[in-house]
Amino acid sequence: QVRLVESGGGLVQAGGSLRLSCAASGSIFIRDNTMGWYRRVPGKQRELVAKITSGGRPNYADSVKGRFTISRDNAENTVYLQMNSLKPDDTAAYYCNVNLWAYDYWGQGTQVTVSS
Repeated sequence: QVRLVESGGGLVQAGGSLRLSCAASGSIFIRDNTMGWYRRVPGKQRELVAKITSGGRPNYADSVKGRFTISRDNAENTVYLQMNSLKPDDTAAYYCNVNLWAYDYWGQGTQVTVSS
């Protein structure tokens, strides 16, 4: 069974940094698929933050370009999200995602709160 476990969230002041991690397990095919980070604010739809292909090619939402960096370690089936220059608008629950065989798997989420 595919399992995604996020960690690294917390409370940080505006301008600060956090690094999120997502450890994936349960399938040898995870490393062959795109993994991503999404976020959701209560009352709003979940939005893509960044994703990265199995080959390491990243794609970012315009709102985080230049501030966030996604990376992955295929040997460890782990994806990271380095978040710098955080803003209060980045406050959200952050979720890790992988799509396998047309099915979306999600982690339980980790809360990021940025104070002004």
